[in-house]
Amino acid sequence: MKILISADMEGATGVTWPADVLPGTPQWERCRSMFTSDVNAAALGFFDGGADEVLVNEAHWSMRNLLLEQMDERVQMLTGRHKSLSMVEGVQHGDVDGIAFIGYHTGAGMEGVLAHTYLANQLTGVWLNGKRASEGLLNAHVVAEYGVPVVLFTGDDLACEDALGYAPEARKVAVKDHVSRYAAVCRTPARTAAEIRAAAKDATSLAVRHAPVRGEDFTVEMEFDAEHLAAAATVVPGAERSGERRVVYTSETMYECIRTFKAVTTIVSAAVEEQYG
Repeated sequence: MKILISADMEGATGVTWPADVLPGTPQWERCRSMFTSDVNAAALGFFDGGADEVLVNEAHWSMRNLLLEQMDERVQMLTGRHKSLSMVEGVQHGDVDGIAFIGYHTGAGMEGVLAHTYLANQLTGVWLNGKRASEGLLNAHVVAEYGVPVVLFTGDDLACEDALGYAPEARKVAVKDHVSRYAAVCRTPARTAAEIRAAAKDATSLAVRHAPVRGEDFTVEMEFDAEHLAAAATVVPGAERSGERRVVYTSETMYECIRTFKAVTTIVSAAVEEQYG
């Protein structure tokens, strides 16, 4: 049995504000250890439950945040950027039985600690087929296309509630309770590690590949905080204006959909001009 862990950082133990997740800051250095603890606890739990292999895909920012030297020796880690499926890279090879979303968060325009979707603050909302979308929702649709179930989810309490909508059977661990975008009531790493490990062990029973989900086309609408960012996004083929600060595009598959989404956000991030956005 092979488990893939998609590891993001905003939903990790102890993380509550931007400096906690921005590479190079002293706070990021401190929080890397707690982030690694969450991920390693999930891996240990999956091994406890009978997994033969655990591959961790780094999914935050530079995708070079986790401390490999603090991981269990059985873990393998995919680190670095420029991956075909970004946050869920590795799911497409046909050998993954289940995936865990560790350290995830709510989406742009939602309540939640450090809530966003791909871009830290330029996106004010994302909708997939009319439903407000978090990164978790988008990625859940991607992995479903490869027949891989989401079996474990960790993040703040609101992110866990969001996950009920797209991964209802997945085991969920809230490592902190939302107070505001930049504040939370946090559990200690010792407590969250124990809870995550136990949940991962239980979640192993859910790691059963199913038939790939092939459904309707996927329409994504994105709202930005400035008009010129929507204009910049239309450089991407298929992306069209749907409002003063909105663009929309449609893809036949989630593979195409998430790659277009990544292209749009990359173009938009390059169009941001210092303090004026």
